[in-house]
Amino acid sequence: MQPVPTASEIAALLRDALADPDTAWSLGSFGALAEFMRDPGEAVHPLPDARLGLATARGAIALTPTADLRPVAYETGFSGGYNHAVALCLPSSACAMGGRTIVTELGPDRAAAREEDRAAILFDLGLGLLAVDACVRASDPETIAALRAGVGRPVFAPDNPIGPRLVAMSPHRIFCARIGRIEVYAPIPGPNETSPEGPHTHVLPQFLRAGRTHAATTPIPDGFVPCGGLHPPHPYKDAMGRRIGFDPARHAAFQTLLERWGDPDLLAVKQGREPSRPTSPRHARSARRVAALQVQLLGSGSGGGGRERRGAGAGLRPHRLR
Repeated sequence: MQPVPTASEIAALLRDALADPDTAWSLGSFGALAEFMRDPGEAVHPLPDARLGLATARGAIALTPTADLRPVAYETGFSGGYNHAVALCLPSSACAMGGRTIVTELGPDRAAAREEDRAAILFDLGLGLLAVDACVRASDPETIAALRAGVGRPVFAPDNPIGPRLVAMSPHRIFCARIGRIEVYAPIPGPNETSPEGPHTHVLPQFLRAGRTHAATTPIPDGFVPCGGLHPPHPYKDAMGRRIGFDPARHAAFQTLLERWGDPDLLAVKQGREPSRPTSPRHARSARRVAALQVQLLGSGSGGGGRERRGAGAGLRPHRLR
């Protein structure tokens, strides 16, 4: 079994990741996700309270790690490649948020990452998710009135006026979980536009209908739910999923995380050892696939070319769909 983490270990993991501009963050569920990332030279502002996190002009992350937070490092293999991340999990009995299924006005956002946003009005979009409340926030009277016009109805209902106006309004998007929140200030891209390279959100109704907390390919321990994740630099991909030359230092850095925070039995399978307990055949195949690919990459020193697409919610970081 994975050693029980101490509060100081978890805080160190989060602080180290926050200090690295090449590490991205996500918070959400299968089909609804907020992502926070920043450029190396981007201006960063500390939070005005005791939470771990930071803010930029494009978004913010504020973390409140709890005693039962469990980081889970993992790799998932697929044909021709693999992904990696550290899922931030809570026990299924302790992760529930509001679970609202209709648009609901929540009042002033007193927990906003920036003090200037704490008088703005927060609205839960009512996506009915277990571990996250997907919200929007507005301060100007016109946007507040438009959001209030949709209160009490499902956001995707044909008669809800919010949907057709959401892109034009582009309110702040605020995804909240028991472990913290991610805020996105950048405008919502239009139908023919792509998501920005900085903080952004995804809400994908076709995936929400599955009612999953995470993809089946993600090896989350029984009894736990991933609420978010941190995404260290990948050995052969940049932040946009484009291939780069294989970086052995990035590979070694994540293997250190995997040794401490990964499933010891899947790590044994990956290393060709006998696990101490039966493992999921799907996850065992994935571990072997990752191992074989990494042997090739370490030998060739190249990641090839092109760009990979990431599964929606697979690592709590999907490909860039609006």
